[in-house]
Amino acid sequence: MTITTCIFDAYGTLFDVTAAAREAAEEPGHAALRDCWQALAAHWRDKQLQYTWLRAITGDHTDFWQVTQDGLDWAMEATGLADPALRERLLALYWELSAYAEVPDMLADLKAAGFSTAILSNGSPNMLSGAVESAGLEGLLDAVLSVETVGVFKPDARVYDMVEARFGCARDEVLFVSSNGWDAAGAAAYGFQTVWVNRAGLPTDRLPGIPAQILSDLRTIPNLARSL
Repeated sequence: MTITTCIFDAYGTLFDVTAAAREAAEEPGHAALRDCWQALAAHWRDKQLQYTWLRAITGDHTDFWQVTQDGLDWAMEATGLADPALRERLLALYWELSAYAEVPDMLADLKAAGFSTAILSNGSPNMLSGAVESAGLEGLLDAVLSVETVGVFKPDARVYDMVEARFGCARDEVLFVSSNGWDAAGAAAYGFQTVWVNRAGLPTDRLPGIPAQILSDLRTIPNLARSL
């Protein structure tokens, strides 16, 4: 069956999750961050994801904004940064993360070719709206789907169910794109045709679902969608 619907994870896939720490490190007054922003960004992302998985397992759901704050607090302590003003600045920047350079043209190409496009993300609705608006992507997406609708984080199948409910498409009509190997694996096991955007050149996760395609960025997604 041909692809009708292209669904994207948000954080790390369309939006650069390292951008908040990188940009803050370049600002005046944040000298302590300059030497450790990469470590802080990595710790922040790792804890953010770990907390979603643990909360999904235990059923102790909260929204992604709380998880993001909790992850940052751990990361700042781990890197020896005790600066409330810096914390607030990092959180503010997370609402306006930079999109990867190829994202606007890639989405525009998909829309011009007649594909439905959407985000499916752990992010809370307000966070996602802020990121989409900041990146100027509003007219390039048909929907922004948040796990808050079902109250559990990925890779729970109830999250992936939201795509069919919104677009009325079969699973094999969906091209699902994520930079997270575990998310790509979860979506592949669910039945989506799946792309893992492996920007860092990491090994494939040892999980039941295997992504059909592995790419280094998003530029060829429109051609791939047309070929399937």
